Amino acid sequence: MLVPLLAALALLLLPGPGPGGGTADAAAACHGRPTRTITFATGELRLYRTRQYVCAVTVARRPGPRRTMSVSLQPRGGRPVVRAGRFDRQAGPLTVHALNRCVKATGSVAGRGTATGWILC
Repeated sequence: MLVPLLAALALLLLPGPGPGGGTADAAAACHGRPTRTITFATGELRLYRTRQYVCAVTVARRPGPRRTMSVSLQPRGGRPVVRAGRFDRQAGPLTVHALNRCVKATGSVAGRGTATGWILC
């Protein structure tokens, strides 16, 4: 009898979706700590890193109708992994194994984008 009461109380006290609490963000899609954010005219390329993996997401500056978006990650010595298509908010997340390796990242929204050299070495 005490367990359901405590469970109900926990649901009331725990933060849930509310002002700013329920927004969909790329940080929820990628694990790890934010490493770099590279902005360009129509959006930004966000990079996250754990010890073994790098994750990337391209986020549109203004979410809206579907448009061509892409995100790409290439670990040094490996093939690039690409996620491209028509999205309304973000392309990705995209994760590659990059333990002790540099990566190249690219991202674009509606034909405009950015690319990095070898980073996160």
